[in-house]
Amino acid sequence: MANTTTTGDIMAEMLDPETQNLSQQQQSQPQPPSSIPPSSSIPASIPQPPQNPPPPSTYPPALSSSSSDAISLSKPPPPHDHDPSRRHSSSTHDASSSSSTSLSSGHVSPVNDDILSIENATRLSLSHIPTRTSIFSSASRPPSFEVCFTPDDPTNPKNWPLWYRCWTIFACSYSTWVVVLYSSSYTAIVPGLMKEYNVTNQPVATLGLTTYLFGLAFGCLALAPLSEVYGRRPVYLASLGVFAVLILPTAMPDSLAEIIVVRFFGALFGAVMVSNSPATVVDIAHPDYLALCMAVTSIAPLNGPVTGPLIGGFAYQYLGFRWANWIVLILSGAAVIFMATIKETYAPAILRAKAAKLRKETGDDRYWSRFDQKVSTIQLLKTNLSRPFVLAATEPILWFFNTWISLVYAILYLCFVAYPIVFKEHRGWSTGQVGLAFLGMGCGTVASIVLEPFWRSIINNRTKKYDPETGRPAPEAQAYVMTIGACLTAFGQLAFSWTCLPVRIHWIVPIIFGVPFGMGNTISFIYGSNYLAGAYGLYAASALAANSFLRSVTGGVLPLAGPSMYRNLTPQIAGTILGVLEVLLIPIPIIFYKYGDRIRGKSKVIRLMREEQAREEKRRTRHQGSRRRGEKDEEDVGEGGVEREGVMTERTGEGEVSGEGVVVESSLGMSTSGSEAPAGKRGHQAV
Repeated sequence: MANTTTTGDIMAEMLDPETQNLSQQQQSQPQPPSSIPPSSSIPASIPQPPQNPPPPSTYPPALSSSSSDAISLSKPPPPHDHDPSRRHSSSTHDASSSSSTSLSSGHVSPVNDDILSIENATRLSLSHIPTRTSIFSSASRPPSFEVCFTPDDPTNPKNWPLWYRCWTIFACSYSTWVVVLYSSSYTAIVPGLMKEYNVTNQPVATLGLTTYLFGLAFGCLALAPLSEVYGRRPVYLASLGVFAVLILPTAMPDSLAEIIVVRFFGALFGAVMVSNSPATVVDIAHPDYLALCMAVTSIAPLNGPVTGPLIGGFAYQYLGFRWANWIVLILSGAAVIFMATIKETYAPAILRAKAAKLRKETGDDRYWSRFDQKVSTIQLLKTNLSRPFVLAATEPILWFFNTWISLVYAILYLCFVAYPIVFKEHRGWSTGQVGLAFLGMGCGTVASIVLEPFWRSIINNRTKKYDPETGRPAPEAQAYVMTIGACLTAFGQLAFSWTCLPVRIHWIVPIIFGVPFGMGNTISFIYGSNYLAGAYGLYAASALAANSFLRSVTGGVLPLAGPSMYRNLTPQIAGTILGVLEVLLIPIPIIFYKYGDRIRGKSKVIRLMREEQAREEKRRTRHQGSRRRGEKDEEDVGEGGVEREGVMTERTGEGEVSGEGVVVESSLGMSTSGSEAPAGKRGHQAV
């Protein structure tokens, strides 16, 4: 029998770092004498695994030479030995068995200069015995049994039909809109709550808005990592269901304190849409159209604060304050139904489920995915809860950026206190008509999203900030558009303050100035998040989580002082103070645009990230080289004159999605490299 090159080194290199450490620990421990002989001397009494194919000589000739069928692992192989839907071809089995025999007899041809130990050879020679070992051991994770995506795999969310992906985007956008709408609709029913429960202190009645924003802040930190453990769909359905149920106490309250407390827990679960819906869009969107998909998805959520007072105002005016909550309950029920029609989009969860299903149906524990060995829920929560605060406390970029975004966000929510004072108390409008005054801000939000190609052209063509390594626009290019947003926000706030009163100024004038205010806020939020994602890369999820938490807390606290501020200082003076504060914040994005690359260069976290990316790139290069060397050896002619069918594959960086919707470079798929192997020698592709 001809000597064959073993796959031991290739397997060891392709295993995750945690598995490599486990394998090293196993090797360092003394090995007990094995009671099972090597494969070359296995007696006939030991049953062989039913899933292994028969010897090559028993296969039909057409089956051993066919390479046109790409069989999906989503269809487990039936027990029939001649079924062409088996995961492995005859040559793959032949290669594995030959390798085992070669190792057991002591004929080892190392791929590189590393010398395989006797323990490694013994474990690999026993890899075909169907023992119920852990799926995380090195011997039970051969590369040929890895469950991955093929380029045209229908279970890959990026390959779903266009209409279904559009429906997924709509369902996520609508559900997020309901959650955000519920935050600001409360401001329209504050007068009714004060009258119902005899409350004379308006800041106390406004606490329902504050606790809701606090709930969103803490919920975003907790629910994002849970979706990475259990998948997006279960977390969506469970959290949205609880969110809908917790609306009932606010529609039938016994006291104002009950409303304030229950709204916190409702927001805690409703935050699942705010934190995870962008990640779902990244899961299903093609990279070339990701910016467009994110812009379309943002239309509804960014208009949630605007439509909340509009819907809540008319509901309170004509039906009472309880119906403002009943309407949200109806809308949230529809959101639960919509999200129930969405399949799982998180690629690691899909691959884990596939591998588990194959192990269960075939009885073979060698089927695995690179996401099987997952971090514990406690550890994941600990990391996600601590790292955002560590970054916010130690990173100068986040010091200034979080200050700017948090104040802009807080001033936005102050408008939900200022508009009723201006238009209801001074101009005599009804509660429903006050909601219509927010349409100016809504038009600005929609306009900024519609102009996304224009902002993108500025980033790509009109800035001089490019990454020397990739040739693409540097993160500082986003700061150019952020500066435009900061100027529009300050201009809109000052113009509204100077024209909202006296009443002799036509009401349409301050509403029109809400357009640049809404446009500036939207641009600042979207492209500010893009800046953090580009600057922090692998740590972008934590940086964005810190920003989301701080801006939600600030947005919940500052409106408590809004009523006293606007009544004691008058709307003109109070609004002018806020506008001047936003003018003072304009230099922050300008500084990022001019000196952002230098600031990033001095960041310890970003330097660590770059080192990790460099190590990851070296690891990928080494793995690809090992795969090519191993597959080249498998293409040799095996025993009986049957050609071995190799699987020449390359990993493609589709991106692992974090809870904040940030693409973290990883390898989720396998793409066949057709130019590397002849057509007659390429075997069945992995999923």
